[in-house]
Formats: sequence, structure tokens, C-alpha cells
Amino acid sequence: MLKVICVCGARPNFMKIAPLVDVMRRTSSIQAILVHTGQHYDERMSRSFFGELGIPEPDVNLEVGSCSHAVQTAEVMKRFEPVCLKERPDWVVVVGDVNSTLAAALTACKLGIQVAHVEAGLRSFDRTMPEEVNRVLTDAISDLLFVTEPSGVDNLRREGVASEKIHLVGNVMIDTLLRNRAQAEKSSILRDLELQDQHYAVVTLHRPSNVDETESFGGILKALETISRDMPVAFPIHPRSRKNLEALGLSRRVEQSGGLRLIEPLGYLDFLKLMAHSAVVLTDSGGVQEETTILGVPCLTLRNNTERPITLTQGTNRLAGTSTEGILAAYHAVRQQPMGAVHPPDLWDGHAADRIVASLVASSHMQQSAKEE
Repeated sequence: MLKVICVCGARPNFMKIAPLVDVMRRTSSIQAILVHTGQHYDERMSRSFFGELGIPEPDVNLEVGSCSHAVQTAEVMKRFEPVCLKERPDWVVVVGDVNSTLAAALTACKLGIQVAHVEAGLRSFDRTMPEEVNRVLTDAISDLLFVTEPSGVDNLRREGVASEKIHLVGNVMIDTLLRNRAQAEKSSILRDLELQDQHYAVVTLHRPSNVDETESFGGILKALETISRDMPVAFPIHPRSRKNLEALGLSRRVEQSGGLRLIEPLGYLDFLKLMAHSAVVLTDSGGVQEETTILGVPCLTLRNNTERPITLTQGTNRLAGTSTEGILAAYHAVRQQPMGAVHPPDLWDGHAADRIVASLVASSHMQQSAKEE
């Protein structure tokens, strides 16, 4: 029996871990243990996602909570180490690029436990992003690297990772999207918000570089205010962004903009429905770039770079930057030029989790055979 600890900690992780845990628990040769670090502790950011995505209750919740990068990483390591020592797993599987990802991988590596990184190899080449640091370091200490798109394979090879460690498997977030798309269509979110199909925009913002300073956040808000005069803008607001609206004195501007609607964070199904029926999505989220590529919805990424270049070359995404002028130019370009047919990237077919689990099992069998020889 292969014992595998799967680690998740923040909302982007939940969509990635759900299909993996599902496949593992249907595989008789695997004992899957789910550890939630508690990096996202808000009910709307955590528990509701578990219920909607069919993720079982975590076997262990480390309850780390919100704190600085250093403290959060250290707390996950301190609390995860006893779990590893007790369970003695064959593998620790980490997903994505949050602090929990790096902390769990580093803990396992130092204990001599093999690490598999799901969503490996993505690079923005911007080390000011905490996620980029987490990605690079996690990949450097992982034994198996499961990659979503060809750029990830190229990046890892340039960094000297052995080819036998790298597996292009597709995108587990898309597994979750395809599995839940029909159910999401039953959501009443458009009716609840009084929005018309294809006649509104959706915004998500959470990156510190966008929401922590008045100049950057204010410039983005100015663009959103202009867009909101053209169509309603639904803004499910991240707790960090809401806090900074108040702290930076920007709340009144939003209140005076009738078309810019701040709403509470949404569950997965409601947000999927909201994205799928929108005219355009504006975001600084990597996962939303990928989801809109499959949904065929124009996406404006409010950043100057992306670690997911396939969404630019094959999908619906374009880099809009963070200036008011750049965002509005990208918005008008999208509105004036209808988008053609969108073809899903290779292996974004809903079966990435199956390929990952099969690779884990095969790798373990090879190791066992080598020991017996």
C-alpha cells in the first residue's frame, strides 16, 4: 500500500487537490491522507469549497491562519513535521505556489520523504512575487514534477532538472472545472445580482503589488470606474483588497461608482457561473487565466507578466498591465474585436489527476523493483 499525504492550504489549492484526492481514494493501492494547513481560515475561503467540490474532511488541520510570509511558512513546517513523523508517508504531494506548498515540501525533503509537485515549472521570472519564489524553491527539491503546459517543461530543463522527473500531465484545475461546469449552471448568481448574460464584467484582485498601495490600487479602480459606465462590474472582493480599500481611503470612490459592485467572496460554483456568462474578466489570478481559457471568455490580466504563457498564445488571455490607460486600451480592444474559436491546450481534458496518480504508482513500482534487484 502506497501512503500519500496530500497538502492544501489556500483557496487556489482546493480546486487542484479535489480531483487528486478523488482519484487516489478510488485507487486500491493508495492510502491518501489529506492535510489542510489552514492558510485560508475564512469559512467562505475554505469550508464552502470543500463541500462544493466534494473534498472529504481533512484528516489533519494544522490551523495556521493568516500571518506574515516568514511566520506562516515556519508555522506550517513546525506543525507539519509531527504529521510526517507519525504517518511516515511514501510521498508528500503539494500543489500550486502558496506558502503552504513550499513549507510542506521543505519539511518532507528534510525528513527524506519524496515530494511530488503538481503545477510545477511555471515561471513569471519576477522574483518580487512571493509565488514565484515558492515555485522555484519547491521545484528544486521535488522528486516528481507534474507540469500543466509545455513552457513548464522547458523552464525545468533549463534549470537542470532531470528529464525523468518531469511529467507533462495537463491541468488539475481544469479537471475540477469540467467536472463541475454543469452543476455550476444551476447557480442563481446572475439572477441574485440582477446581471444579464454577456453584459457584465467580473474582477478579481488580491496581489500585494496591485492592492497594497494607493497609486496602484487607485489606478486600477479608475479603469474599473470607467468600464462600469459601459457595463456593470461584479467585484467579489478578496479580504486583503477590502481591508486595503479602507486603509488607503478608496472606499468612497467605489461607493460613488454605481456600476462597480462589491460583493462578498463567492463559492466555487457561483463564481464559475459568474465567469462563464460574463463579457470579460479582469484579474491578477493565475488560475482565472486558465479557467477563462477553457470557458472561452476574454480575460485581461492586470499584471505585466504571466507564468501561464499558454493562455496568451492559445487562449483568451492578454496582458493589460496595471495602468489605467493600459487596462482601458485592452478592454476596448477586446470589446471591438470579437474573439474567434478557442482550442483547449493539449491534455487540458479533465484527466490530469488520473495521469498524476498513475505516474506516482508507476514510479513507486520502479523504485520497489530496483530495491529488490
